[in-house]
Amino acid sequence: MGMMSEFKEFAVKGNVMDLAVGVVIGASFNKIVSSMVDDLIMPVVGLAMGARDFKSMFYALDGNEYATLEAAKEAGVGTLNYGNFIQNTVDFAIIAFTLFMVVKLLNRLRREKKAEAAA
Repeated sequence: MGMMSEFKEFAVKGNVMDLAVGVVIGASFNKIVSSMVDDLIMPVVGLAMGARDFKSMFYALDGNEYATLEAAKEAGVGTLNYGNFIQNTVDFAIIAFTLFMVVKLLNRLRREKKAEAAA
């Protein structure tokens, strides 16, 4: 069996299509979760922390203060963007928890299906 026929068998088997569908759904899911975090959760958290936007929290490495992160970057100053790190950590936690809940639901449905099949 040649390399091309092996590849064709692999691609047609469904693994590649399942993976492609998973990637597309994952990208869409990421947009939804990012919007939920950016537009719904973080404004409330920022308000609770004194009406601050996490993405605007940074430390300029030259020791000076800049009004915005963009102003510091325009001045050519290196910055520690700890607000972005906090934002990304919250995004990850929410995505991981949501995926955990989806996998938990799928596992429960599989167990119920196996129980029905055994009965």
